[in-house]
Amino acid sequence: MLKLLVIVAAFLSFSLHADQVRWHQPAFISQAFMEVALRNEYTQRGNFVRKWKEPVKIWIDHQVPDEEMHTRLVKMHIAHLRAITGHSIDLVKVEQEANLKLIFTRQSKWQQQVSEEFGANAVPHVKGAVCMANFRVDGQYEIKKAIVIIPVDQARMHGKLVSCVVEEITQILGLPNDSERAYPSIFNDKTPESLLSGLDYLLLKALYNDAIKPGMTANEVTPVMQNLIRRWQKDGTIQSAAQAVKTGELYPLLGY
Repeated sequence: MLKLLVIVAAFLSFSLHADQVRWHQPAFISQAFMEVALRNEYTQRGNFVRKWKEPVKIWIDHQVPDEEMHTRLVKMHIAHLRAITGHSIDLVKVEQEANLKLIFTRQSKWQQQVSEEFGANAVPHVKGAVCMANFRVDGQYEIKKAIVIIPVDQARMHGKLVSCVVEEITQILGLPNDSERAYPSIFNDKTPESLLSGLDYLLLKALYNDAIKPGMTANEVTPVMQNLIRRWQKDGTIQSAAQAVKTGELYPLLGY
């Protein structure tokens, strides 16, 4: 029995190491970026980089109780995103000043609000979704406006309230697609973690690197990503990503 346990432990250790090594590979990081940043979750259209150039200003529409807790979760996550990307992301107190509206609502109003905020074409996507987000770009693929809708009771029922805050706000920064080719990542439904992974850290840093421009195609992005990844290999950014991402305030809150 002891020998079997040792073998199992060794196998698990090897599997974890293999996963880690896999997402450290340059081709894997580049492919994950192409899948998550240049595609769309629902239409699979896009094929252009989309990102904010203006500061992101978030107004929270509290339609359910626990305002303080919900605001705290959002503040913690946007502080983390700000640190990773270097981009300005802050809360505002007046809706008219915002370019990102975050709605904490209830399941009974979920479908109606998706229709009102995203349009009738988005309603079929409510089925199977726990929370949703959408953004709009201008002619140069610069993100100008975004909306996140989280039905709190539904998210809590699935144990995904924190996941919804983390994933949806992160996606509207310009990483809109879920893909099985990104793992471990919040952009992969098979990833059990609720918080950003080391790979997500790299994808965010890449997207908000000055060399990555809104409107870039895959062909234009490829050499830029290759240069970034070579630099990250030399300075240790890739090797330290899994640890660096855990500096976010949400990690100790969830016991990481």
